[in-house]
Amino acid sequence: MIELVSITKSFNSGKPNQFTAVDNVSLNIDPHQITILKGPSGSGKTSLMTMIGCMARPTSGRIFLQGVAAALPYQQSGSEAIEITSLPERFLNEIRRATFGFIFQQFNLIKGISVLENVMLPAYPTGERRADFRTRAEELLELFNISRHAAKRVDDLSGGELQRVAIARALINNPSIIIADEPTAHLDSKLSHEFMENVARLKGEGRTILIASHDPIVYDAPLIDRLVEMRDGAIVDSGRKR
Repeated sequence: MIELVSITKSFNSGKPNQFTAVDNVSLNIDPHQITILKGPSGSGKTSLMTMIGCMARPTSGRIFLQGVAAALPYQQSGSEAIEITSLPERFLNEIRRATFGFIFQQFNLIKGISVLENVMLPAYPTGERRADFRTRAEELLELFNISRHAAKRVDDLSGGELQRVAIARALINNPSIIIADEPTAHLDSKLSHEFMENVARLKGEGRTILIASHDPIVYDAPLIDRLVEMRDGAIVDSGRKR
């Protein structure tokens, strides 16, 4: 469960050019389901997801996550919801690394290094043996049918191949929550449908999936559990469960 309580995110607070990207949002996101944040550019979708994913802090409000105790360096019940908004940054880093897998609109892969190295990158700070996460990365590339490109630089891949590498990288630390920001924005219709097939696979594995999108191929997909509509930083439809 992810619980948002009166979340607001403002930039340049107190200045004439103050801008509120997220405005008093409260929302519960159920585990093991696919939730879509739908809305036009500037509606606050991305800002909200960066706060859920421990990449930014809200100006006000609280965020609770359940099942992240293993990522904390102190004893905590695994069933207890943890308020992440008040945690020190070093704890947020651990939660972000162990709990979330991110798929970005621009893929954010590192040019000049191989596909395999890109997939392994998020695992290096975990302290796990390199041989172990290298094996896992190779298995992910095989799963997404791109193992033949393992030694290639990402500069040489097509859009669809880049997308599959980005998904493999998001899964390298076996996260329970996948966050995808406009993942089909640079894909054609065929590749967008392929992406949703991969999302169905991730859902079948029991992962919680949160996607920001204004692509009808994404938000009209039959496998979606809930559609939350945003505009001007606020929720205008609290979500239709299907």
